[in-house]
Amino acid sequence: MCWTRPGGRAGAAADARSSRIGSTAGEGGSGVANDPGRESCWHETPCGDKLWTRRGHGMETKVLTHRRYQPKSYVVGALLTLWSSSIGKKAVMSLTGIVMMSFVLVHTYGTLKIFKGEQAFNDYALWLREVGSPFLAHGTALWITRIGLLCAVALHMLAAWQVTRRSWAARPTRYKKVEPLQSTYASRTIRWGGVVIALFVVYHILHFTVGVVGYGAGQYSPTSVYRNVVVGFSVWYVSAFYILAQLFLGLHWYHGGWSILHTLGVATAWGDRVYAALGGLIALGVVVGNISVPVAVLAGLVK
Repeated sequence: MCWTRPGGRAGAAADARSSRIGSTAGEGGSGVANDPGRESCWHETPCGDKLWTRRGHGMETKVLTHRRYQPKSYVVGALLTLWSSSIGKKAVMSLTGIVMMSFVLVHTYGTLKIFKGEQAFNDYALWLREVGSPFLAHGTALWITRIGLLCAVALHMLAAWQVTRRSWAARPTRYKKVEPLQSTYASRTIRWGGVVIALFVVYHILHFTVGVVGYGAGQYSPTSVYRNVVVGFSVWYVSAFYILAQLFLGLHWYHGGWSILHTLGVATAWGDRVYAALGGLIALGVVVGNISVPVAVLAGLVK
């Protein structure tokens, strides 16, 4: 912020904030002395590069070391303003949550094709790599989707972390007694559950997509996704981690879906009851569907 004369290069930006100017120099502020002829000569404006101060009967120019960032694009400025607010961060969490939930539904549908047999599952995996052909090279669309998903996860986690920090800063002292009267287990575990899910996403890509973890020498096959899934889930602790991550995913899905409705302003008393039933069924279906694959491999039903 700066002080400048009306009509100067930043004078047009003067507004109601000029009321912050002190009426006397003895008040300890940077305002103008109690001089009727001079009191209206200064305004606070967001020029961000110089600070005009009054010393006696003269003026002194002081160059600021930190300039306020002012984006040239109105759209960029609006987005940055939205991101700086807690409501904006929650909106980002909602939108990225919708992206991730949509991906999970499609991914679960594709995963269940493993029960149709090796050929059907590998054909589906090959079709995913050929999406966009011949305009896109082999596997390009799939990697664009993966990178987009990782960006959504990163934005989701960043917004969640910043909202949590603001919540803690607004309550510097802890409650003497916590009584979660209206909270659910899903809401109380959503933060750490999100961390588990994020670790799962990273491991999942390194495991099945890249094949750098979870396999012995020569076990990973770039041409047979079916074989990779069977070999990967044959290790019991790998399957246990996947099952644990899916349980947290179900809880995160259930509470996150409810939060999305409220953040976007579409929640109603009737809608809450509908989501409690429908959202719970969808979350349960996703969890059971994803867990069924490692369980089937360990049980020898898929081999």
